[in-house]
Amino acid sequence: MIRLEAFTRIFIHKAPVDFRKSINGLSEIVQNEMRLDPFSRYLFVFGSRDRKKVKLLYWDRTGFALWLKRLEKAKFPWPRKIEGDVIELSARELEWLLDGYEFWKMKPHETLNYACVS
Repeated sequence: MIRLEAFTRIFIHKAPVDFRKSINGLSEIVQNEMRLDPFSRYLFVFGSRDRKKVKLLYWDRTGFALWLKRLEKAKFPWPRKIEGDVIELSARELEWLLDGYEFWKMKPHETLNYACVS
């Protein structure tokens, strides 16, 4: 498994991609459609039209690496109703996505910001 904490950011390409595309085609999507640097320490996530497959693309200092996961029965939840063509995820959210959780429907505790303690 990929060590997700090795990446500074994780991005999901929301629209499904042609899964015949490999490293060259996906890295062109990163550069031309997502407007991101494919040689960065970012991890890029792509989904298939049938939502049964995901591909993860990243640069690992000496070349590109491509990771594929295919589900035999279920489908990956996909953030179709979230605005934007590119969505940034945390490592934890990507783990949830790969495990089948629709994390974008979950509501966390409200973030509180205080200026002082008393």
